[in-house]
Amino acid sequence: MRAPSFVRERPVIPAGAAQNIAVSTRIRFARNFEDYPFPNRLTDIPLAQEIVHLVSEELRDVENFCLYRMNNVEEKTVQFLYERNLISRDLLKRRAISAVLVLHDESISVMINEEDHVREQFFMRGFDLRGAYERLSGIDDLIAEAIPFAYDKQFGYLTACPSNLGTGLRASVMLFLPVVARRGLMQKIASGFPQRGLTVRGAFGEGSGAEGALYQISNERTLGLSEEEILSAVEEAVAEVMRIESEERERLLGEDRIGTADSVLRSYGILTNCARLSMREFVRHMTNVKLGVALGFLSGSLEELDALIVDMRPANIERLNGGPVEIGGNDAFRAAYVGDVLRRMQLITEEARGRIIDPR
Repeated sequence: MRAPSFVRERPVIPAGAAQNIAVSTRIRFARNFEDYPFPNRLTDIPLAQEIVHLVSEELRDVENFCLYRMNNVEEKTVQFLYERNLISRDLLKRRAISAVLVLHDESISVMINEEDHVREQFFMRGFDLRGAYERLSGIDDLIAEAIPFAYDKQFGYLTACPSNLGTGLRASVMLFLPVVARRGLMQKIASGFPQRGLTVRGAFGEGSGAEGALYQISNERTLGLSEEEILSAVEEAVAEVMRIESEERERLLGEDRIGTADSVLRSYGILTNCARLSMREFVRHMTNVKLGVALGFLSGSLEELDALIVDMRPANIERLNGGPVEIGGNDAFRAAYVGDVLRRMQLITEEARGRIIDPR
């Protein structure tokens, strides 16, 4: 793949926003191969298996990928991969022919025979679209060496969905926007995105809600734009939204500092002193706790809290428990586990308590 020439000036980001607003960056490439039917017409099982073999052999010789063939994976493993955003629902629609390669640290997954022959995606913590792009471009080049991609001079990379024609690049950033969400500002903010070729989705992509005040900002157009133009457009929009969230947090503190701290501490108290905890209630209170960390009312790491949220989904709980939870079920396990982790993190410190009254 030809690397784009990054020449635009980087947008200004509010101090600290990349650490407490930008959760993660994802780059995804959609690709198909010459001389192979697209997956929706790929009825020849041996031919589909040939694609899986070629891609997996090329990548596993270079990096430590684990191959999961969807027709030979236990349901609990499938759910585990989905909960960690390593596979999509579309991959599961073609379980007879599909597979996924997952890097050892889960930063890269390559879905094979999903909607397209390959959907490559790279995840990283924080906000670095260009670094993520460069990392995944190396994987893209390796795959292209194994099997030539289907490419047209006019339309670019040929994909199953017209919305991916052109670069086949989807660049997205996950943002934690609790105050924007609380004030109902997201719809207004996103109203101008379509004209800029951008869109906003929930934590699990298209059609999902903004669980835990998490929003994905990504490009919707790929045809007629260069990689540089796509990355710059997303980068600029993300910087704008982070500035708005930062300003709204300051406004919230100015309007009701004690009330905000009270809400944070009440959620912390529930999470550390309950016997049952549904996933919905857990996410709601963790959103407050994360906001408390971002505002300085609590100490701790947002990255660790985000990891805890993922760990408390059903398939992840089963893996932590070494099997299905019997006594009390997942809600009881979640309450005990979360309470123990949060207490060990020592989120409430004297310094943090002091900041509730005196921001200095």
